[in-house]
Amino acid sequence: MKTVYIVRHAKSSWDSFDVTDHDRTLMDIGVAKTNKIIDFLKREKITTEIIISSSAVRAVATARLIASGIGYNNELIVEKKALYHAVVDDIYSELFAIDNSISSVMIVAHNPTLTDFVNNFVIPEIDNLPTTGVLSVSFYTDSWENIVNAKFKVNFMIFPRML
Repeated sequence: MKTVYIVRHAKSSWDSFDVTDHDRTLMDIGVAKTNKIIDFLKREKITTEIIISSSAVRAVATARLIASGIGYNNELIVEKKALYHAVVDDIYSELFAIDNSISSVMIVAHNPTLTDFVNNFVIPEIDNLPTTGVLSVSFYTDSWENIVNAKFKVNFMIFPRML
């Protein structure tokens, strides 16, 4: 079994035109909503063996908040520039590259890619994975490269407004 947690970064600030999109920081409301998600993950005893984050400041900050909240070492977060302007195939490429000894991964990245990825698994499809929205999906396979052909189950999809 392989389990993926897809997390859209927390709400970020558009306040400064001096900051590039890549370097935008989280808003206080984004941190507060992420804390609601962390509380949910802790209640459900969710852990992961690896966290892979887009290199964007807002994604890394979200990954660090969640990592700290679920007891994952922040220093082990893998930052990937390829996830910043990723397409769905880039998400799959990251997953395929994971060692098969690892059973669970959390990917923290951006829309519209994450909504497109999530819509491969949920019925009905969603229009938008909101900030700090999380989808958990498990695949009945022992190989990350086989997840595209494997049977799967959606474990949960949670948004801050649901909590």
